[in-house]
Amino acid sequence: MDNTEFVYTTYINTTAEELWEALTDPAFTSRYWGATFESEWTPGASMSWTEGGLKTVDPAQVVLEAEPPYRLAYTWHTFTPEFGEVHGMNPEVVAAMAEEPRSKVAFDVAPHEKIVKLTVTHDGFEPESTVHAGISEGWPLILSSLKSLLETGQAL
Repeated sequence: MDNTEFVYTTYINTTAEELWEALTDPAFTSRYWGATFESEWTPGASMSWTEGGLKTVDPAQVVLEAEPPYRLAYTWHTFTPEFGEVHGMNPEVVAAMAEEPRSKVAFDVAPHEKIVKLTVTHDGFEPESTVHAGISEGWPLILSSLKSLLETGQAL
């Protein structure tokens, strides 16, 4: 099975500008994702990741592309034993994830009549990737919660 890429598209009753804010503003991301990011949101800028009280800073965790409000791409986060502990993960699974090449995620936002089309592409995986298996379950939940928050004011 070829699982080197994950692509998910959804349509959200919002504007491109509001969606950009929801992707980059810690006040939004904490509500639907449970994580916050600190960055200047410019290409090459560092990006810290805070989730479950654990802040991860890694020089390889960076913004790759930023074209507000239509495209954002960054390297995926760093897997550490502490990350695994915060999430109650099996240490062997976390170690396997840490050994994989760093993947990247891109958010493409396009106007679609009076709504926006959001396409998330997460790629850079090797075949049979442990990280790919995890994000394949995680992204649909995160993006559904994002859509709910923007459309109703309530995250899942």
